[in-house]
Amino acid sequence: MEFIFSFPMRVRDYECDIQGIVNNANYLHYFEVCRHEYIESRGVEFADLHRRGIDVVVAQAEIKFKRSLRPRDRFEVRLAIEKRGLRYVFHQDIVRCVDEVRAATDASYAKDQLCIRAQTDIVAIIDGRLSDCAELNEKFGL
Repeated sequence: MEFIFSFPMRVRDYECDIQGIVNNANYLHYFEVCRHEYIESRGVEFADLHRRGIDVVVAQAEIKFKRSLRPRDRFEVRLAIEKRGLRYVFHQDIVRCVDEVRAATDASYAKDQLCIRAQTDIVAIIDGRLSDCAELNEKFGL
């Protein structure tokens, strides 16, 4: 799948647990931030949709953990999207970025590394009913 959008981020210390790794729930936030940035970049505003009776909600999320992020890691959340029936399927990867300073003592930082892979299905609820949303189809080029 070809990624069409990416959003750079950095791990904040408070997102980590006692083990010194990002708490698993925070990855959902990272994916959501990237989806929202993408959606807004396409000219869609959630508040405007809601005022018009359109709510875009997560129907399902699946996450595959490959390796953990740690404090101060820089990473990108990458995104691809496809349409399956009424669902907008977001394929997202979190990739830890090269860190040349840390690479001097830890070779794993010498190249970008896939950390997390996810698939999140989003649906549109229009006036209280699961519906196809022509506006989102157009904005997303689907």
